[in-house]
Amino acid sequence: MYTEKINFMNFFYNNNFVSRVCKIIVSLIIIFSCLNVQAQNYPVVKAQKGDGIYSLLRRNGLEPTKYIKTFISINKSKLGKNNSLYVGRNYCLPLAGNKAEVVRAEVNKVIPHKAVAKGNSLKTIVYTLFGEKYQTVTIKDHQLKGAIYYLVGGHGGPDPGAMGKLNGHVLCEDEYAYDVVLRMARCLMEHDAKVYLIIQDLYNGIRDEPYLIQDKTETCYPHDRIPLNHLARLKQRVVIVNKLYIKNKGSYQRMLVVHVDSRSKKENIDVFFYRDKRSKTGKKMAETMKNVFHNKYDYYQPNRGYSGTVSSRNLYVLKHSYPTAVYMEIANINHFRDLQRLIIVSNRQALAEWMTEGILTDYKNCHTQK
Repeated sequence: MYTEKINFMNFFYNNNFVSRVCKIIVSLIIIFSCLNVQAQNYPVVKAQKGDGIYSLLRRNGLEPTKYIKTFISINKSKLGKNNSLYVGRNYCLPLAGNKAEVVRAEVNKVIPHKAVAKGNSLKTIVYTLFGEKYQTVTIKDHQLKGAIYYLVGGHGGPDPGAMGKLNGHVLCEDEYAYDVVLRMARCLMEHDAKVYLIIQDLYNGIRDEPYLIQDKTETCYPHDRIPLNHLARLKQRVVIVNKLYIKNKGSYQRMLVVHVDSRSKKENIDVFFYRDKRSKTGKKMAETMKNVFHNKYDYYQPNRGYSGTVSSRNLYVLKHSYPTAVYMEIANINHFRDLQRLIIVSNRQALAEWMTEGILTDYKNCHTQK
């Protein structure tokens, strides 16, 4: 009997019996897990280059902090080290009590350059790109009725632009430029302007947080993926602006571009403006906006002074875009005090309001001269 037991154990190990059984068990577990996932009818999406769980969830209309644990649970066998995603692999999305499909459907229905009227009046409109908190916009007056503005936040998508660090947080140019652009768009719409957001993010509206999380969910109007190549990115936004310009030919049209500069850590800057050297109207608009900032600084910080400037620069978007354009740098992302100003929500709102005031003044001046 003892010999038989020894012979059985030798057979057991020599034929890798344990290994085979384990593989069979693991395979069965995976199969049953897959069957269970399929039985739940989870929506399936494919991971794209640069995706993490957070960006994948956001792109599909799910709040990452709320659904990340469920996502990891139902996709555990498909995740890499530290729960990383594999490009091109399909992943299941959590079901939000049957809300996941609804959320994605609502996002996909967003028409970036149009607003939905409430009731029979255009006094209140809903613009979903501003986010739930700010999407309802009340038209205060019609000072900009008939005017069209193309607003471009710098960088976006795979390119975060310039990056700075403050209090252990990484601050990315594209996120802060976009937040100011959204606020400016809302201000312009309050005066009945028609606004096209050329760079847009379906998952991040106006944000009141000091530290804006960097992601890659921005797209180019109407919903095109932003290329990684620098020149290709610039061409993409210029082409769409020019197409829209031709479509709206005969209307008053302007383009505003917002960036955050990257300079020496010692250089504290004020908002300054670039314009195309051939554009007289661009020069006038930039100077009008600069004067507004100068007056605001004199009023709110009389002892500080304002050092913002207007100058011409051979920038691609200024040189090749059809509408009159002004290019703004709102801060130096490498300067400690500039970063402190940038993270304060009221400062970002003030930037948007002062820009809007300059735009309003320029519009009035243009029509008075006619």
